[in-house]
Amino acid sequence: MATRRTTTPKKPKAEPRAKKPRRVADSLTVSVLQATLESTADGILVVDLDGNIVSHNRHFEEMWHLPASLIAANNDAVGRGRLIAHVREQLVNPQLFVDGIQDRYAEPESDSFDVLIFKDGRVLERYSIPLRLNGRSVGRVWSFRDVTARRRAECVQEAVYRISHTAHTADNLLQLLRAIHEIVGELMPAKNFYVSLYNAENDRLEFPYFVDEYDTARDIPPRKLRKGLTEYVLRTGQPLLATPEVYEQLVAAGEAELIGAPSIDWLGVPLKVKDRTIGVVVTQTYSQGVRYREGERDILTFVSSQMAMAIERKRVEDAWREQSELLQRIVDNIPVMLVFLDDQGRLTWGNREWTRTLGYDIADASARDIFAELYPDPRERQRVRDSIGAPMGQWTDFRTRTRHGATLDTIWANAPLTGGGWLAIGMDVTDRKRAEERYRSFIAQSSEGVSRLEIDPPVPISLPEEAQIDRLYAGARIAECNDAMARMYGYEEAHDLVGTTLASLHNVTDPANREQIRAFLRAGYRVSNSETREHDRDGRPRVFLNNVVGFVEDGHLVRVWGTQRDVTEQRHLEEQFRQSQKMEAVGQLAGGIAHDFNNLLTAILGNTQLLLRDLPPGDSKRGDVEEIRKASERAASLTRQLLAYSRRQMLQPEVLDLNVVVAEMDKMLRRLIGEHIALAAVLAPDLGRVRADPNQIEQVIVNLAVNARDAMPEGGKLTIETANIDLDETFAQAHLGSVAGSYAMLAVTDTGAGMDASVRAHLFEPFFTTKEVGKGTGLGLATVYGIVKQSGGYISVYSEPGLGASFKIYLPRIETPVTTPAGPQKGGAARGSETVLVVEDEPAVLTLSRRALEAQGYLVLAASDAAAALRVVERHGGTIHLLLTDVGLPGLNGRKLAEQASRCLPGVKILFISGYARNAIVHNGVLDPGVELLPKPFTMDSLARKLDQVLQSASSC
Repeated sequence: MATRRTTTPKKPKAEPRAKKPRRVADSLTVSVLQATLESTADGILVVDLDGNIVSHNRHFEEMWHLPASLIAANNDAVGRGRLIAHVREQLVNPQLFVDGIQDRYAEPESDSFDVLIFKDGRVLERYSIPLRLNGRSVGRVWSFRDVTARRRAECVQEAVYRISHTAHTADNLLQLLRAIHEIVGELMPAKNFYVSLYNAENDRLEFPYFVDEYDTARDIPPRKLRKGLTEYVLRTGQPLLATPEVYEQLVAAGEAELIGAPSIDWLGVPLKVKDRTIGVVVTQTYSQGVRYREGERDILTFVSSQMAMAIERKRVEDAWREQSELLQRIVDNIPVMLVFLDDQGRLTWGNREWTRTLGYDIADASARDIFAELYPDPRERQRVRDSIGAPMGQWTDFRTRTRHGATLDTIWANAPLTGGGWLAIGMDVTDRKRAEERYRSFIAQSSEGVSRLEIDPPVPISLPEEAQIDRLYAGARIAECNDAMARMYGYEEAHDLVGTTLASLHNVTDPANREQIRAFLRAGYRVSNSETREHDRDGRPRVFLNNVVGFVEDGHLVRVWGTQRDVTEQRHLEEQFRQSQKMEAVGQLAGGIAHDFNNLLTAILGNTQLLLRDLPPGDSKRGDVEEIRKASERAASLTRQLLAYSRRQMLQPEVLDLNVVVAEMDKMLRRLIGEHIALAAVLAPDLGRVRADPNQIEQVIVNLAVNARDAMPEGGKLTIETANIDLDETFAQAHLGSVAGSYAMLAVTDTGAGMDASVRAHLFEPFFTTKEVGKGTGLGLATVYGIVKQSGGYISVYSEPGLGASFKIYLPRIETPVTTPAGPQKGGAARGSETVLVVEDEPAVLTLSRRALEAQGYLVLAASDAAAALRVVERHGGTIHLLLTDVGLPGLNGRKLAEQASRCLPGVKILFISGYARNAIVHNGVLDPGVELLPKPFTMDSLARKLDQVLQSASSC
């Protein structure tokens, strides 16, 4: 601090002070110099002429990472050698360092300056000057200045400039990224380097540039976003230096996972354009000798902005170039003629297709009135000129002449150009028009129906399905069709059908038709091999197989093209075939079990009857035996119903008056249906006769009455009606299974709950029932169906929910008078004394039959098959009055046995027994004339009565 100088009285001169000793002054000077040495930012090293370290500061030790022990050992050549080796290991060019020292010792009076670059990226400036004392060199001072930050800043600035410059000069993105890698590699270790760009359209990461010493794949496919470090930087928008410790923390937090080869240091920086992150630039190390610090992160972060802008620019340029090249290729190769017309309509440019199609060179064409050559007819030429400036999208047909004299069918449209003039677009449609003519000729002559439906108003495809269906039915009309389609609907020519609405052809309320249109909508407005149920102009139902394609414009369904085939007869035959297959399958089942099952039931029923005879009245066991008998009879009934449904039961038809059958059943039906249901009979007085098995017809009426009773639990009315009906071909075509002809109709109608379409579809299937478990077998209506079909008739049903049901049975009318049936034999059978040969392959039935007949006084001969029976006949020698044989014997069947026995035993009576006679004695369900049959299962009493009846008759096999 400055002080004011003052004048003071002169004092006597003081005695001079004694000087400090020299040693003390030198010590002070050294202290000052040492403090100065330590306070400087440079690293200072002072050595003598022999290279021994005289002095150094702390910054020198830090710059060179020198331990004190290594410096202290610098008093001999060995120690100096270790020191020099330590320094050399840190330098990129250690020889340069050694050469500089040697040069200075060679010229002790010289100064020097050079730059040292370290492996870890640091840059030091080295200065060296001789140390002089009293004008004589006594050593050397080395000064080291750390200029890493300054050099990096300079390099980074230069790198930014180079990246910007490369963005303008690189041919494509890959070339740019390769140059960026080289530039970054000059700033920091970047041997392993990649750039990942985010594709927002498909939410994927792309890797346009990837260089790695371990992941050697050059072409990395795009991938979905995962939890890699790249995605972490992309997600956070912040730089990340992931050392092993940082990486473990991210993994533990669930923020990252390992993708690719594991690295030691991973450095990623987001590439941002304004506030948008477009990707990530990454460099990583796999060596402990190369580690990243904050400096490398700052460098990469600094240059990333310029990188992002350069990459984005190059991506836009590449996209623009690709688009331009694509457009050029399209213009050069598109099979469409393109020409530019100026404001006066003169041709100024044309593409290759124009030249190829018309044969003119653009330069020649633009130099003269080309339209006069293309359109020699003045009227056609005027049409061309008038079409220039027409509304966009409006196409006009022309006849254009080529340079070679050929005339082409062409169509043209034009669009205004921004700078003035017009772009004319043309196509050669000569081949297409010829093909259209051939196609229209083909359609006109095709046997398949072809149609085009226009929809007015168009149907918005955004509407719900049901609304689209309703709008389609309301607005779709036939705009075009061929004659074949018109004939399918009963019209003569196509123009008779044009204008008809879809709703007037379809059965709109048929769920199948709505489902077909629903499938058409769901399949993208197209459907193949889809059936619709429609009707012709006379109301007759038809079935069509359709292939349909809809056309959607501006979000609206505007038209539908389709083809169709009439498959009504085919479906009719298929349904008949399926029904016959179903009948055959159930018949095979029924026939397969009937024989063996009825044998078992015969044995069970016969033995229960014998047990009941032996048990005295009141015996406690009689109840158990009765239950066995009832269960067996129910099982026998089920078997008969199966055989009835499959039309394999054995009928004994008679000429019947259905009115008589109904009248005789009146009392029984009233008891069956109960007093809460009224029964009415409406019988035609002139009803024709039918041929049928009376027992089976009664079964039909009973089953239908029971079905009606169950449908009216709260009461109602049951009506049985008869009438003469004639069915024509129209009815037969509309009702599957019917045949045109004269019929006696039997109708059973109730006022019950009724049935919907889903129930009606399965009504006659065996075991189908809507009743509760245990309330029905599901065979009642199946049995009705089988009996009617086996009797040559047809059955139909009409029913709606809540409107009751009406079953109508049609049996063929005949002119034969009514047969008076023999009344059933009452009481027990008379005892006999005749000889009976019993042939049965089921031991239980054979034993039972023998016991029953012997109990009646007959002499019984027994055999288990035909061969044994013939041997019995041969050995017996006496008269055999009756042959009782099972039809289904092993080897020679019962019919063949009867024929051979009749030749050996003239006058012998034949009685067949069978649970399932197949075709041996039954044809089309009817017994052969003169054949006597006792169906299984049978009781002992029924066997005795039937045997007595046959013995008393005059017929034989």
